[in-house]
Amino acid sequence: MSEWAAKRFWTAAEAVAQGAGHSVELDGRAVKTPSKAPLVVPSRAMAEAVAAEWRAQGERIDPMSMPVTRGANAAIDRVRVQHAEVADMLADYGDSDLLCYRAEAPAELVSRQAAAWDPLLDWAGDTFGARLSPRTGIMHEAQDPEALARLRREVHALDAFDLTAFHDLVSLSGSLVIGLAAERGAHDPEALWAASRIDETWQEELWGADEEAADVAAKKRGAFLDAVRFLALARAE
Repeated sequence: MSEWAAKRFWTAAEAVAQGAGHSVELDGRAVKTPSKAPLVVPSRAMAEAVAAEWRAQGERIDPMSMPVTRGANAAIDRVRVQHAEVADMLADYGDSDLLCYRAEAPAELVSRQAAAWDPLLDWAGDTFGARLSPRTGIMHEAQDPEALARLRREVHALDAFDLTAFHDLVSLSGSLVIGLAAERGAHDPEALWAASRIDETWQEELWGADEEAADVAAKKRGAFLDAVRFLALARAE
């Protein structure tokens, strides 16, 4: 299949071995990405997940209900061909990492941020030798170049499928460190997402939840957890 179709046209969707990887066939025909590249994924588990998404479709195809398929398409069509650019863009989050920009007041918010964010900064320091420094206010202050260089090397070491998941982990949370913690499985994904939402949660407690904002937040949370799952599938034996 070369592009998203409006209507279902197949009966069976099956994962099959494809060289060193795995692909999916619809009634015996190999699925292709939107750019017409072979959709070959790194693990049997990911291929089975893609096949399950195709099997679950009704009469009309809903791409938004197929996060693993969409992620595989992105890895092959976009991330693989511009790996260095994507890696640099994500590594740049380190110099303005969410975890480093702290409130000056009120005291309870300051305490919440420190309790959730300091351990993550400590973890990055212990794991990568790259301890980013917090500061108060919203004005940008550059981080230590050597620390940023070490984190950048970690990002560039990710392959196309890992980097695809990592893109969502970082961009949705606003934090390179949170993305790395999720990528390494160092912290519970739900706890990491909650850590990225401390400021928003505080505002909701003060002023009440906005229905539209809550809906957007729920979709972002779902996408963050989908990225964690995509990463696990890519690395499955």
